Amino acid sequence: MSSPASPANLQAVRAWFEENFRTRWEMGASVSIWHHGREVLSLAHGHCDRARTRTWDENTLVPVWSATKGPAAVCCLLALEEAGVPLDCPVAEVWPEFVGGGKAHVNFLHLLTHTAGLCALDQRTPIYNHEAVIEALERQHPLWEPGTRQGYHARTFGFLLDEIVRRLGEADSLGEYFREVFGSPMALDFWIGLPSAQWDRVSPIYPGKISIANSDQPFIKAFNTAGTLTQRTFTSPFGLNAVSDFNQNETWARGYASMGGVGSARGLGQFYALLAQGGRWNGTQMIPEVVVRRFEQTLTQENDAVLLTPIAFSTGMMQDPVNDDPESDGGKLRQLYGPSKLAFGHPGAGGSLAFADPENGIAFAYVMNQMEVGALPGERVQGLVRALYA
Repeated sequence: MSSPASPANLQAVRAWFEENFRTRWEMGASVSIWHHGREVLSLAHGHCDRARTRTWDENTLVPVWSATKGPAAVCCLLALEEAGVPLDCPVAEVWPEFVGGGKAHVNFLHLLTHTAGLCALDQRTPIYNHEAVIEALERQHPLWEPGTRQGYHARTFGFLLDEIVRRLGEADSLGEYFREVFGSPMALDFWIGLPSAQWDRVSPIYPGKISIANSDQPFIKAFNTAGTLTQRTFTSPFGLNAVSDFNQNETWARGYASMGGVGSARGLGQFYALLAQGGRWNGTQMIPEVVVRRFEQTLTQENDAVLLTPIAFSTGMMQDPVNDDPESDGGKLRQLYGPSKLAFGHPGAGGSLAFADPENGIAFAYVMNQMEVGALPGERVQGLVRALYA
C-alpha cells in the first residue's frame, strides 16, 4: 500500500469526488484530508440548493448530524479527566439525581460505549425542552442490564454527555466547553451551538432519495416500524424528525450534542488532525495523550440492537468492527475508517464522516447537503476512503 497522503492517492480521491457529482447525485460537498497536522487536500464543489443559486465552497457550513458525537465524546472525556473522575465511577457521583430508575451502578463507560440501556425514553418528552429531557433520563429505567448489551444511543447520548459537562462545572453546556477549549483556540470552523453571525454561511440539507444498500434493509425496516427499539430510539426525545427541521437556525443554535453540530469539512478535519497527533496542536498538548489513546481501544463490538449491524465502540467513538470468528484472519468487516485497527471517528446521518488514523497520521472529513438513505455512510464517501488508502 502506498502512503495515504501520496500524490497518486490524493488524485484518486479527487477523481472519485468529481465522479460523485456526475453519477452519484451529489449536490454540494467538501472533503478535507490532513497528514501529520497539515491539510494536504481540500475539495469543495457543487451548490447549496437544488435551484443552483448558491455556489458551495470550502467555507460552506452544513449540519453534520451524528458526526457531532465525536467532538462531544472528546469534550466529555477531557472534562472527566480534568476533574479526576475515573470512567468506571458511577455517573451518580457527578450527577446525583441520575440514580432514579435503578441506575446507581451505571458508570461513565456504559454511557460512552452505548451499553447503558438508555437509548429510548419511556416518557414522551419533547427534545427542545432540555430540563424535561434531563428529568426523563433521571427517571428512566435501563432497558437492559447496563454493560450486557450494546444499542446505539442516537439522541440521548448527547443529552447525557452534555449534562455531565455541566455537572462538572466546566461550562454552561458541552457546546460552550467545545468552543472554549478547542473551537476558539484552534479557530475551528465547527460549532455545537452555531452563533447567529455564522447562519448565512449554512447550506440547507436535503433528504435522501437514493437506493438503499441491501445491508441497510433490516435497519430501514425497523426504523419505519412502530414500536421497534430502533424507531423508539430515533424518536426519543421526540421532535426534530424531519430533515427540514435541521434547516432552522434555532436548531443550529441549540447545540444538540448528539446531532446538532454545524461546520465545514475543514473544521471537522482539523479537529481530527489534533486527535491523529495524540492531542498535540502547534506544539501544545491540548488533550492528554492518555485520553486520546482511549479512542483507539475497542471496548464493545456487537450486532447493535438499534442499528442492526455489527458496530464497534471505543470510549464514545465508533470503530470498524472486525471478524471475531476464531477461524478468520481477524480482519475488518468494513473500512469506513481505513485499514488501521486504531482508527476511530463517527459518521452522521445521510453520509457525513470524520475520523482520525493515528497509525498513519491521517485525519479525514467529508460533509455534504444531499443525504443518502441508510444507517451508515454510503458509496460516495466509502469510495473516497478506499481511494485514500488504495
